[in-house]
Amino acid sequence: MTAPKSDAVLARLMGPHPKKIDLSLGRMHRLLEKLGHPERKLPPVVHIAGTNGKGSTVASLRAFAEAAGHRVHVYTSPHLVRFNERIRVAGQLIPEDDLTDILKECERANGPDAITFFEVTTAAALLAFSRVEADLCILEVGLGGRLDATNVITNPAAVGITPVSLDHQQFLGNTVTDIAGEKAGIIKAGAPLIVGPQSAEGLTCISAVAASLGVTPKLNGRDWQTTLLAGDKGFRYEDWGSAIDLPMPVLPGAHQVTNAGMAIALAHAQQAVSIPDAAIRAGLGWVRWPARLQALRNTSYNDILPDGAILMLDGGHNPGAAEMIRDYIKRLDAVERPVTLILGMMGTKDAPGYLKQLSGLVDRVIAVPIEGEDGAANPADLAAAATDVGISGVLAKDVPSALQMVTDKAHADRPPFVLIGGSLYLAGNVLREIGEYPA
Repeated sequence: MTAPKSDAVLARLMGPHPKKIDLSLGRMHRLLEKLGHPERKLPPVVHIAGTNGKGSTVASLRAFAEAAGHRVHVYTSPHLVRFNERIRVAGQLIPEDDLTDILKECERANGPDAITFFEVTTAAALLAFSRVEADLCILEVGLGGRLDATNVITNPAAVGITPVSLDHQQFLGNTVTDIAGEKAGIIKAGAPLIVGPQSAEGLTCISAVAASLGVTPKLNGRDWQTTLLAGDKGFRYEDWGSAIDLPMPVLPGAHQVTNAGMAIALAHAQQAVSIPDAAIRAGLGWVRWPARLQALRNTSYNDILPDGAILMLDGGHNPGAAEMIRDYIKRLDAVERPVTLILGMMGTKDAPGYLKQLSGLVDRVIAVPIEGEDGAANPADLAAAATDVGISGVLAKDVPSALQMVTDKAHADRPPFVLIGGSLYLAGNVLREIGEYPA
C-alpha cells in the first residue's frame, strides 16, 4: 500500500522537540494563538479523561449523538493503523489531502519553535474542527489531563472522568491519588462533571478538585448507575432524572455497560444538544471501538486456527484493562475452552500486574515482539512474568507463529479461545496485517 502523503509531514513533526512527551500547555497556547485560536471556534465540547474506558465512552457518546441526527467532531488517540483515525470531522475520518494540508499549515505556523508531536497534531485537529460546522465536539484526553494538549477548552458543555488506575506513572505520578489529580485537571467551574467508578483514593482526590471549583460531581453509584437485567438481556440505567431499560451494548464485555452508562450520563448532563432515549437505544446497537475485545472473523489469522476457535483482539495494557478481560473470559459459553493469550507489551507497562489479573483463567501466554516499536518489552521477559504468576509462558517470533502453536496443541472437541492483547501498537499491527482498517 502506498504511504499516505501525510506520513512525510508527520515524520517531520516528530522533530521539533527532543522529547516525545513533555507535558505543558505553554507551547500549545502559543501555537493556537498563531493559528487564530481555533479552540475558541468549536461547537460545544465534551471533554473526557480517565485511565480505562474513556475511548469506549467517547465512541458511545458519539453514537448516541449521531443517532440523534447531530454532526459530531471527535478527537481520540492513539491511532491503530492510520493517523487520520484520530480526527473525525463531522462524522467522517479526515480525508488524506485535508490532513496533509492542515498539518503543513500548523507546521508553518509553529516555525522553528519547540513543540511536541502530540501538541502540534492536536492543534491540527482543533483547526480542522473549527472550519467545519458541527453540533458537538468530543475530545479524548491524550495523557493525564491537567497539562494535556486538549486542556485548552475553557467552557466545556460537560466533563467526564472514567475509572482511574495506575498507568503512565513516569509522567503522572506513582499513586492513584497523583494520577487522579492530573486527570481532574480538566474539571472546569460551571461545567457538569460525570465521574465513573473510582477507587476510594481516586474519588477523594477528584471530589476535592471539583469542590475547589464549586462543582458538584455526578458520581457513579450515587447519582447514576447501571444494573444488569435478569439473564443479561439488557441493563437498566438510572440517574438524577430518568430510568431506562436498554439492550446490551454491541461492544462486548460487562464493563461496556458501565462505559455506556458513563456516556448516557454525559449525554444527559450536557445541555448543548438534544439526545433522546430513542437515540441512545439506537446508538448502543451500532457503536464501534476497534481493538477493545474485538472479535476477528474470516481473516487470514482465523484461517490458521482450527474450526470453532474464537479469536479476539484487545489493546488494553494495564491491570485495570486486564481485570475487564478477566471478567469477560469468566463469562464465556459453557464449552470448556483452553484460553491462550498472545501477548506483546511496551516496556514501560506493568506486565506482572496485567498478568496477575489473568492467573487461573489463561492457560498459556505466548509472548511476541511488537514489530517497529523499539520500546517494546522483551518477549522473554513477558514469558517469565507469566510463569511467575502461574501461567505457562512461551515465545513465538510473531503472531502467525503463535497462532500456529495454538493449532498444534488444539483438541477437536475443545476449540480454543485466543486473545491477542497487551498493546494498542500490537493491535494496530494485527489490523494492518489482516487488512482491517478502522473507518
